[in-house]
Amino acid sequence: MNAISKIPNHVAIIMDGNGRWALRNGLIRSNGHETGGNRIREIVEQCQEIGVSYLTLYAFSTENWSRPKEEVDFLMDLLIRFLDKELPDLKKNNVRLNTIGRISELPEKARNKLKASIDETKQNNGIVLTLALNYGSRLELTDAVNKIIENVKNGSQKLPITENDINQNLYDPTLPDPESNFLLWQISYSELVITEVFFPDFSKEEFMKAIAVYQLRKRRFGGLVNQ
Repeated sequence: MNAISKIPNHVAIIMDGNGRWALRNGLIRSNGHETGGNRIREIVEQCQEIGVSYLTLYAFSTENWSRPKEEVDFLMDLLIRFLDKELPDLKKNNVRLNTIGRISELPEKARNKLKASIDETKQNNGIVLTLALNYGSRLELTDAVNKIIENVKNGSQKLPITENDINQNLYDPTLPDPESNFLLWQISYSELVITEVFFPDFSKEEFMKAIAVYQLRKRRFGGLVNQ
């Protein structure tokens, strides 16, 4: 099999285990978040190298607000520092930055930095790096339904509602369905690869192991394939 010919178009990764990685290594949780953040460039570069077109990273969930204020503040500051540090390379390497989630609820400084960074890379036409921030799949579906209800009320949406109507009202309807975890509506036919590796240890080698698992699978989309 030609490995290069079977590469997922869209990979979505939950950046999980930062805190547990830190505790396992005798560090504080913020060290784990910092190390995990440093992995992003490596994963983006690997995706570009093998031909992945879309990379979505689950960076901050709607549930993460319940963590201690000090940790939340650190994560918001880490986002700002990540954008400051990585923006020159994102621009140089033709990466288009994108985001999904209730971004309006982020702290003003983080929100403004994110918007400015997205604006500075919007002309890039290479890999699309999407950061899922203040994101939850149930919330996304709820927001989509409420948008549809408003559209029905103002006459811009006709009944009955179709799957395409729901898809067009998600946070970013231009994103293709991913070949990895989360995004509940979008992963109906995605391939899930579960790893025991915490994200701070999720190296290029671990990423390629996941790609290799994907390449060995036969995608049936609910039907049959020739054996």
